[in-house]
Amino acid sequence: MTKSAKSLLEPSIGTYANSISKYFFATRPAFLLSTLAACMLGLASARLGGVVLNHVFAVVTVLLALLVHAAVNVLNDYFDALSGADALNTGRVCPFTGGSRFIQNGLFTPQQTARFGYGLLLCAMLGGLWLVAEAGAGLLLIGGIGVFLGWAYSAPPFSLNSRGLGELCVWMGFLGLVIGADFVQRASFSWQPVFVGFSYALLVTNLLFINQFPDCKADDLAGKRHWVVRLSPATAARIYPILVLFAFAWSVVMVYLQKLPAITLLATLPLLLALRATLLLQLHYAEPEKLRPAIQLTLLTMLSHAFLLTLLLLFWNTK
Repeated sequence: MTKSAKSLLEPSIGTYANSISKYFFATRPAFLLSTLAACMLGLASARLGGVVLNHVFAVVTVLLALLVHAAVNVLNDYFDALSGADALNTGRVCPFTGGSRFIQNGLFTPQQTARFGYGLLLCAMLGGLWLVAEAGAGLLLIGGIGVFLGWAYSAPPFSLNSRGLGELCVWMGFLGLVIGADFVQRASFSWQPVFVGFSYALLVTNLLFINQFPDCKADDLAGKRHWVVRLSPATAARIYPILVLFAFAWSVVMVYLQKLPAITLLATLPLLLALRATLLLQLHYAEPEKLRPAIQLTLLTMLSHAFLLTLLLLFWNTK
Protein backbone atom coordinates (compact mmCIF):
# COMPACT_ATOMS: atom_id res chain seq x y z
CA MET A 1 0.00 0.00 0.00
CA THR A 2 1.31 3.43 -0.93
CA LYS A 3 1.89 6.14 1.65
CA SER A 4 -1.06 8.16 0.31
CA ALA A 5 -3.38 5.15 0.40
CA LYS A 6 -2.27 4.33 3.93
CA SER A 7 -3.02 7.88 5.04
CA LEU A 8 -6.65 7.46 3.94
CA LEU A 9 -7.07 4.79 6.61
CA GLU A 10 -5.68 7.03 9.33
CA PRO A 11 -7.53 9.76 11.25
CA SER A 12 -6.93 13.39 10.35
CA ILE A 13 -8.04 16.72 11.80
CA GLY A 14 -10.84 16.99 9.23
CA THR A 15 -12.08 13.41 9.63
CA TYR A 16 -14.56 13.89 12.47
CA ALA A 17 -17.53 16.24 12.43
CA ASN A 18 -17.56 16.86 16.18
CA SER A 19 -15.52 16.25 19.31
CA ILE A 20 -17.79 13.44 20.52
CA SER A 21 -17.05 11.30 17.48
CA LYS A 22 -13.36 12.14 17.79
CA TYR A 23 -13.22 10.93 21.37
CA PHE A 24 -15.25 7.84 20.50
CA PHE A 25 -12.97 6.75 17.67
CA ALA A 26 -9.86 7.49 19.73
CA THR A 27 -10.80 4.45 21.82
CA ARG A 28 -10.41 2.21 18.72
CA PRO A 29 -13.99 0.88 19.10
CA ALA A 30 -13.66 -1.92 16.53
CA PHE A 31 -11.14 -3.65 18.80
CA LEU A 32 -13.54 -3.53 21.74
CA LEU A 33 -15.36 -6.46 20.12
CA SER A 34 -12.74 -8.71 21.69
CA THR A 35 -13.88 -7.63 25.15
CA LEU A 36 -17.55 -8.00 24.25
CA ALA A 37 -16.82 -11.55 23.08
CA ALA A 38 -14.99 -12.38 26.32
CA CYS A 39 -17.91 -11.12 28.42
CA MET A 40 -20.38 -13.14 26.34
CA LEU A 41 -18.32 -16.26 26.96
CA GLY A 42 -18.39 -15.55 30.69
CA LEU A 43 -22.17 -15.18 30.65
CA ALA A 44 -22.52 -18.40 28.64
CA SER A 45 -20.25 -20.15 31.14
CA ALA A 46 -22.50 -19.11 34.02
CA ARG A 47 -25.55 -20.22 32.07
CA LEU A 48 -23.89 -23.59 31.44
CA GLY A 49 -23.58 -23.93 35.20
CA GLY A 50 -27.32 -23.55 35.59
CA VAL A 51 -27.28 -19.90 36.68
CA VAL A 52 -30.28 -17.77 35.76
CA LEU A 53 -28.68 -14.67 34.29
CA ASN A 54 -29.22 -11.27 35.90
CA HIS A 55 -29.58 -9.09 32.84
CA VAL A 56 -28.89 -5.81 34.63
CA PHE A 57 -25.63 -7.18 36.02
CA ALA A 58 -24.78 -8.57 32.57
CA VAL A 59 -25.22 -5.20 30.86
CA VAL A 60 -23.26 -3.35 33.56
CA THR A 61 -20.47 -5.94 33.36
CA VAL A 62 -20.15 -5.51 29.60
CA LEU A 63 -20.22 -1.69 29.78
CA LEU A 64 -17.57 -1.53 32.51
CA ALA A 65 -15.34 -4.02 30.72
CA LEU A 66 -15.62 -1.98 27.52
CA LEU A 67 -14.71 1.19 29.45
CA VAL A 68 -11.58 -0.45 30.86
CA HIS A 69 -10.53 -1.72 27.43
CA ALA A 70 -11.15 1.71 25.89
CA ALA A 71 -9.05 3.32 28.62
CA VAL A 72 -6.23 0.84 28.05
CA ASN A 73 -6.27 1.54 24.30
CA VAL A 74 -6.06 5.29 24.86
CA LEU A 75 -3.35 5.04 27.51
CA ASN A 76 -1.35 2.67 25.33
CA ASP A 77 -1.36 5.37 22.63
CA TYR A 78 -0.15 7.88 25.22
CA PHE A 79 2.73 5.75 26.50
CA ASP A 80 3.74 4.69 22.98
CA ALA A 81 3.88 8.37 22.05
CA LEU A 82 6.15 9.04 25.03
CA SER A 83 8.47 6.19 24.05
CA GLY A 84 8.50 7.28 20.42
CA ALA A 85 7.40 3.85 19.18
CA ASP A 86 4.39 5.05 17.17
CA ALA A 87 6.22 8.04 15.67
CA LEU A 88 8.98 5.73 14.44
CA ASN A 89 6.54 3.22 12.97
CA THR A 90 6.59 3.43 9.18
CA GLY A 91 5.72 -0.24 8.62
CA ARG A 92 2.37 -0.14 10.41
CA VAL A 93 -0.66 -1.91 8.98
CA CYS A 94 -3.52 0.52 9.58
CA PRO A 95 -5.80 0.26 11.43
CA PHE A 96 -4.49 -2.90 13.10
CA THR A 97 -1.01 -1.86 14.23
CA GLY A 98 0.92 1.31 15.01
CA GLY A 99 -1.66 2.77 17.40
CA SER A 100 -4.64 5.00 16.63
CA ARG A 101 -2.41 7.81 15.21
CA PHE A 102 -4.55 10.43 16.99
CA ILE A 103 -1.47 11.95 18.61
CA GLN A 104 0.87 11.62 15.64
CA ASN A 105 -1.71 13.17 13.26
CA GLY A 106 -2.49 16.12 15.52
CA LEU A 107 -6.00 15.29 16.74
CA PHE A 108 -4.93 15.11 20.39
CA THR A 109 -1.92 16.22 22.36
CA PRO A 110 -0.28 13.61 24.58
CA GLN A 111 -1.66 15.43 27.63
CA GLN A 112 -5.21 15.37 26.27
CA THR A 113 -4.82 11.67 25.52
CA ALA A 114 -3.62 10.93 29.05
CA ARG A 115 -6.49 12.87 30.64
CA PHE A 116 -9.02 11.08 28.46
CA GLY A 117 -7.56 7.65 29.18
CA TYR A 118 -7.36 8.14 32.93
CA GLY A 119 -10.87 9.65 32.93
CA LEU A 120 -12.25 6.52 31.28
CA LEU A 121 -10.38 4.35 33.75
CA LEU A 122 -11.70 6.32 36.73
CA CYS A 123 -15.30 5.98 35.49
CA ALA A 124 -14.82 2.23 35.05
CA MET A 125 -13.34 1.85 38.54
CA LEU A 126 -16.16 3.81 40.20
CA GLY A 127 -18.75 1.69 38.42
CA GLY A 128 -16.78 -1.40 39.30
CA LEU A 129 -17.00 -0.62 43.01
CA TRP A 130 -20.80 -0.67 42.76
CA LEU A 131 -20.67 -4.02 40.97
CA VAL A 132 -18.29 -5.39 43.63
CA ALA A 133 -20.77 -4.36 46.31
CA GLU A 134 -23.51 -6.26 44.48
CA ALA A 135 -21.60 -9.35 43.29
CA GLY A 136 -19.00 -9.91 46.00
CA ALA A 137 -15.48 -9.00 47.01
CA GLY A 138 -13.96 -11.65 44.73
CA LEU A 139 -14.72 -9.37 41.81
CA LEU A 140 -12.41 -6.75 43.32
CA LEU A 141 -9.50 -9.19 42.97
CA ILE A 142 -10.38 -10.06 39.36
CA GLY A 143 -10.97 -6.45 38.36
CA GLY A 144 -7.94 -5.14 40.21
CA ILE A 145 -5.61 -7.57 38.48
CA GLY A 146 -7.19 -6.78 35.11
CA VAL A 147 -6.89 -3.01 35.50
CA PHE A 148 -3.29 -3.29 36.69
CA LEU A 149 -2.27 -5.54 33.79
CA GLY A 150 -3.96 -3.26 31.25
CA TRP A 151 -2.23 -0.16 32.64
CA ALA A 152 1.16 -1.77 33.30
CA TYR A 153 1.23 -3.31 29.82
CA SER A 154 2.77 -0.10 28.46
CA ALA A 155 3.10 2.26 31.45
CA PRO A 156 6.53 2.84 33.00
CA PRO A 157 8.14 1.73 35.20
CA PHE A 158 6.52 -1.65 34.48
CA SER A 159 6.24 -1.51 30.66
CA LEU A 160 5.42 -5.22 30.70
CA ASN A 161 5.18 -5.60 26.93
CA SER A 162 8.67 -4.16 26.54
CA ARG A 163 9.91 -6.80 28.98
CA GLY A 164 8.49 -9.70 26.98
CA LEU A 165 5.43 -10.09 29.19
CA GLY A 166 2.85 -8.58 26.86
CA GLU A 167 1.47 -11.92 25.68
CA LEU A 168 1.07 -13.12 29.27
CA CYS A 169 -0.74 -9.87 30.16
CA VAL A 170 -3.18 -10.24 27.30
CA TRP A 171 -3.87 -13.92 28.01
CA MET A 172 -4.45 -13.25 31.71
CA GLY A 173 -6.50 -10.14 31.00
CA PHE A 174 -8.92 -11.77 28.59
CA LEU A 175 -9.24 -14.96 30.59
CA GLY A 176 -9.92 -12.69 33.56
CA LEU A 177 -12.76 -11.04 31.63
CA VAL A 178 -14.42 -14.42 31.10
CA ILE A 179 -13.91 -15.34 34.76
CA GLY A 180 -15.18 -11.94 35.92
CA ALA A 181 -18.36 -12.03 33.81
CA ASP A 182 -19.07 -15.52 35.15
CA PHE A 183 -18.35 -14.45 38.74
CA VAL A 184 -20.81 -11.53 38.60
CA GLN A 185 -23.59 -13.99 37.73
CA ARG A 186 -22.49 -16.91 39.89
CA ALA A 187 -21.29 -14.82 42.90
CA SER A 188 -18.51 -17.34 43.44
CA PHE A 189 -15.38 -18.65 41.77
CA SER A 190 -15.64 -21.65 39.46
CA TRP A 191 -13.35 -23.56 37.11
CA GLN A 192 -16.02 -23.48 34.42
CA PRO A 193 -15.04 -20.10 32.90
CA VAL A 194 -11.43 -21.30 32.69
CA PHE A 195 -12.55 -24.36 30.71
CA VAL A 196 -14.63 -22.09 28.47
CA GLY A 197 -12.32 -19.11 28.05
CA PHE A 198 -8.79 -20.54 27.96
CA SER A 199 -8.78 -21.09 24.18
CA TYR A 200 -10.24 -17.69 23.41
CA ALA A 201 -7.68 -15.92 25.58
CA LEU A 202 -4.90 -17.70 23.66
CA LEU A 203 -6.39 -16.64 20.33
CA VAL A 204 -6.54 -13.01 21.47
CA THR A 205 -2.90 -13.36 22.53
CA ASN A 206 -2.09 -14.56 19.03
CA LEU A 207 -3.68 -11.40 17.61
CA LEU A 208 -1.33 -9.29 19.73
CA PHE A 209 1.54 -11.52 18.64
CA ILE A 210 0.96 -11.20 14.90
CA ASN A 211 0.34 -7.45 15.24
CA GLN A 212 3.89 -7.07 16.51
CA PHE A 213 5.46 -8.22 13.25
CA PRO A 214 4.76 -5.02 11.27
CA ASP A 215 5.77 -2.90 14.28
CA CYS A 216 8.95 -4.86 14.98
CA LYS A 217 11.56 -2.42 13.61
CA ALA A 218 10.04 0.65 15.27
CA ASP A 219 9.54 -1.19 18.55
CA ASP A 220 13.15 -2.33 18.55
CA LEU A 221 14.34 1.26 18.04
CA ALA A 222 12.05 2.45 20.87
CA GLY A 223 13.26 -0.24 23.28
CA LYS A 224 10.09 -2.35 23.23
CA ARG A 225 11.66 -5.79 23.58
CA HIS A 226 8.67 -8.03 22.99
CA TRP A 227 9.17 -11.55 21.69
CA VAL A 228 9.07 -10.74 17.97
CA VAL A 229 11.95 -8.32 18.57
CA ARG A 230 13.81 -10.71 20.86
CA LEU A 231 13.53 -13.76 18.59
CA SER A 232 13.51 -12.03 15.17
CA PRO A 233 10.45 -12.25 12.90
CA ALA A 234 11.71 -15.38 11.16
CA THR A 235 11.94 -17.34 14.43
CA ALA A 236 8.87 -15.77 16.03
CA ALA A 237 6.71 -16.79 13.06
CA ARG A 238 7.09 -20.40 14.18
CA ILE A 239 5.39 -19.65 17.49
CA TYR A 240 2.12 -18.50 15.90
CA PRO A 241 0.94 -21.99 14.81
CA ILE A 242 1.95 -23.43 18.19
CA LEU A 243 -0.41 -21.01 19.95
CA VAL A 244 -3.16 -21.77 17.44
CA LEU A 245 -2.89 -25.53 17.85
CA PHE A 246 -2.67 -25.27 21.63
CA ALA A 247 -5.79 -23.11 21.73
CA PHE A 248 -7.92 -25.50 19.70
CA ALA A 249 -6.40 -28.60 21.31
CA TRP A 250 -7.59 -27.21 24.66
CA SER A 251 -11.16 -27.13 23.35
CA VAL A 252 -10.93 -30.75 22.18
CA VAL A 253 -9.44 -31.92 25.49
CA MET A 254 -12.16 -30.13 27.46
CA VAL A 255 -14.80 -32.03 25.49
CA TYR A 256 -12.91 -35.31 26.00
CA LEU A 257 -12.79 -34.65 29.75
CA GLN A 258 -16.50 -33.79 29.68
CA LYS A 259 -15.88 -30.25 30.91
CA LEU A 260 -17.66 -28.91 27.83
CA PRO A 261 -20.52 -30.46 25.82
CA ALA A 262 -19.56 -32.30 22.63
CA ILE A 263 -21.46 -29.83 20.46
CA THR A 264 -18.84 -27.17 21.29
CA LEU A 265 -16.38 -28.98 19.01
CA LEU A 266 -18.05 -26.96 16.25
CA ALA A 267 -16.31 -23.92 17.73
CA THR A 268 -13.00 -25.36 16.51
CA LEU A 269 -14.02 -24.79 12.85
CA PRO A 270 -12.21 -21.39 12.78
CA LEU A 271 -8.99 -23.43 12.92
CA LEU A 272 -9.24 -23.47 9.12
CA LEU A 273 -8.95 -19.67 9.07
CA ALA A 274 -5.99 -19.78 11.45
CA LEU A 275 -4.16 -22.31 9.28
CA ARG A 276 -4.49 -19.96 6.31
CA ALA A 277 -3.16 -17.11 8.45
CA THR A 278 -0.27 -19.34 9.51
CA LEU A 279 0.72 -19.94 5.89
CA LEU A 280 0.58 -16.23 5.08
CA LEU A 281 2.70 -15.36 8.12
CA GLN A 282 5.37 -17.90 7.18
CA LEU A 283 5.52 -16.40 3.68
CA HIS A 284 5.43 -12.70 4.58
CA TYR A 285 6.74 -12.26 8.14
CA ALA A 286 9.25 -9.66 6.89
CA GLU A 287 6.79 -7.81 4.62
CA PRO A 288 4.46 -5.74 6.83
CA GLU A 289 1.85 -4.71 4.26
CA LYS A 290 1.45 -8.27 3.00
CA LEU A 291 0.53 -9.33 6.53
CA ARG A 292 -2.83 -7.52 6.39
CA PRO A 293 -4.79 -10.64 5.29
CA ALA A 294 -3.10 -12.76 7.99
CA ILE A 295 -4.00 -10.21 10.67
CA GLN A 296 -7.59 -10.06 9.43
CA LEU A 297 -7.84 -13.85 9.47
CA THR A 298 -6.42 -13.95 12.99
CA LEU A 299 -9.03 -11.45 14.14
CA LEU A 300 -11.79 -13.41 12.41
CA THR A 301 -10.55 -16.68 13.94
CA MET A 302 -10.67 -15.28 17.45
CA LEU A 303 -14.09 -13.63 17.17
CA SER A 304 -15.78 -16.47 15.28
CA HIS A 305 -14.53 -18.99 17.86
CA ALA A 306 -15.89 -16.87 20.71
CA PHE A 307 -19.29 -16.19 19.21
CA LEU A 308 -19.71 -19.76 17.98
CA LEU A 309 -18.84 -21.12 21.42
CA THR A 310 -21.20 -18.67 23.11
CA LEU A 311 -24.11 -19.64 20.86
CA LEU A 312 -23.40 -23.36 21.23
CA LEU A 313 -23.30 -23.13 25.03
CA LEU A 314 -26.53 -21.16 25.12
CA PHE A 315 -28.15 -23.62 22.69
CA TRP A 316 -27.04 -26.53 24.87
CA ASN A 317 -28.82 -24.95 27.83
CA THR A 318 -32.12 -24.80 25.97
CA LYS A 319 -32.13 -28.58 25.46
